Amino acid sequence: MGTDSAAALSLVNTVVAEAFDRWSPPLHKEFETNTHRDQCGQTLLHDAPELRIWQTRLDPGERLPVHRHERDYVWIALTHGTARQHEGDGTSREISFERGRTQYFTFDEGQHHLHDLRNIGDEPLSFLTVETGGGAAAR
Repeated sequence: MGTDSAAALSLVNTVVAEAFDRWSPPLHKEFETNTHRDQCGQTLLHDAPELRIWQTRLDPGERLPVHRHERDYVWIALTHGTARQHEGDGTSREISFERGRTQYFTFDEGQHHLHDLRNIGDEPLSFLTVETGGGAAAR
């Protein structure tokens, strides 16, 4: 992820494990299988070369499978909630969402973000993901 996004990410999450600690064999396999999966949400609302908009609603315990971000993007929280995210570098994080909060991520050439997301809260978690441009490769 770009330098701006790494600093901002620390404001909304807590690292709960590193070095693939407590990852199951099926989770490792899913990261291998989905390394290039670009479905960054549940429902694709808009799809154009310069803009893709995804809507996601996760019930408690529900999970968004491993996917890869290569385009710059912003997520917009539509509800409050808490999620656990496993990342391609072996880090696991818990992320707090506040309704209306947005977070922007940028990528330099060759960078990407590979992760999953599980709602670990007691209420549904909803957000939009808006991808812009064609990613670093298009610049």
